[in-house]
Amino acid sequence: MNRPEKLSIEKSMAGRRGIRFAKPSKPASAWLPEGALRKALPRLPEMGEFEVVRHYTRLSRLNFCLDTHLYPLGSCTMKYNPRANEEIAGLDGFAAAHPCAPDAAVQGTLEVLRRLEKLLCELTGLSAFTLQPAAGAHGEFTGILIASAYHRSRKDRKRTEILVSDSSHGTNPASAALGGFSVKTVASRPDGRLDLEALKAVLGPQTAMVMLTVPNTLGLFERQIREIAEAVHAAGALLYMDGANFNALMGLAKPADFGVDILHLNLHKSFSTPHGGGGPGSGPVGVVAALEKFLPVPRVAEKNGKFVLKTKIPGSIGRVRSFAGNTGVAIRAYAYLRGHDGQTLRSIAENAILNANYVRAKLKDLFPSAVDEPCMHECVLRTEPEKMGGLKTLDVAKRLLDYGFYAPTIYFPLIVHEAIMIEPTETETKETLDAFVDALRAIHAEALTDPERVHAAPHDLPVKRLDELGAARTPNVAW
Repeated sequence: MNRPEKLSIEKSMAGRRGIRFAKPSKPASAWLPEGALRKALPRLPEMGEFEVVRHYTRLSRLNFCLDTHLYPLGSCTMKYNPRANEEIAGLDGFAAAHPCAPDAAVQGTLEVLRRLEKLLCELTGLSAFTLQPAAGAHGEFTGILIASAYHRSRKDRKRTEILVSDSSHGTNPASAALGGFSVKTVASRPDGRLDLEALKAVLGPQTAMVMLTVPNTLGLFERQIREIAEAVHAAGALLYMDGANFNALMGLAKPADFGVDILHLNLHKSFSTPHGGGGPGSGPVGVVAALEKFLPVPRVAEKNGKFVLKTKIPGSIGRVRSFAGNTGVAIRAYAYLRGHDGQTLRSIAENAILNANYVRAKLKDLFPSAVDEPCMHECVLRTEPEKMGGLKTLDVAKRLLDYGFYAPTIYFPLIVHEAIMIEPTETETKETLDAFVDALRAIHAEALTDPERVHAAPHDLPVKRLDELGAARTPNVAW
């Protein structure tokens, strides 16, 4: 029976305990200042140990996650996270190391960080990386600070503008604005790629950098990327690549080869760390040789066979994160890369592309592609409300939950009306993809025969259809 799950506070019974703590030797006021003490006890659930364990175990079974379901979020690469990498990152020598430990006490960790940087350089063709940034958007911001430092070093202070493609990730313009630049959006052509002539029309002595997502958010590679890079460099600007979609390029192409100056990667997407819910994350930034001196400190260096953290580098933009970055994520990424040779990494990208195109081809008669051509690692499809009884993408996504699939990214990219962005990654089997396709085709059939059932979905989950407009306009986050 599908009964609603009560909150822990609703299950509370006065006086019930799972554990009893020893009475403290001194009152709390002996350790804490008066202002830090509560005037009244907090209202917390009072439950037995069995009740607590069962409560949270039941809640965990309601999760849609990679361990239980296909998780086809476009632009998020919720790919397989090998348990072996978790074990390696959890070794005491790594996990128990204190972030303030002297370099001599964490030689293993520093060596892994240095080796990972070299591997990322090999994959991308860039000269150097910083592992400090905590996520993709933080990597963007770090790249923008590097670009700013580069132009200042050349006494070129008139470069106050960053150009962003309308098919880029939404964080790009936000990061540029946070870095103190004005932002100008460059339109895409009807085929979903950057309009080179529109770019040339706005490039000029005021342009500090152009930010592109490659492949872009329509899952398409920028065919004129070399011409774009040449135009950007001719204007004296830098080319930044948002590498969140590197799952499609790994082993196939090196961004440095087509003119990228600054790039961020998402270790928590393409390189085997689970992400979602705000973390954990890591967004390393790579640069060409001319920009290396501007990278944040500290940087790992090797000196006389020992590894050290260098904290004083002339030209550096300084520290952008505490310590050396999220080393737990970096260790997982290193283990992932060492577990594959170059050909296997290439096959990862090839299979990601194959899976996305398989889904696109199987659904194109009912959910047409935003751009009718082969895609890369993700496909962007559209619902057609006029052919589905007025039902929209949100209705389809909600109904998918009843079929046991987490919904894809919807209404993104913004330049596609009623968008459904699907990224199956390289790790899903044909049988799983067929079941997912069958579910979407069944929902389309339901839309024609029983649209109200689709519109009212989900039906089989503890929480039914919510008033999303009301939640957005009058949010109530307190129970």
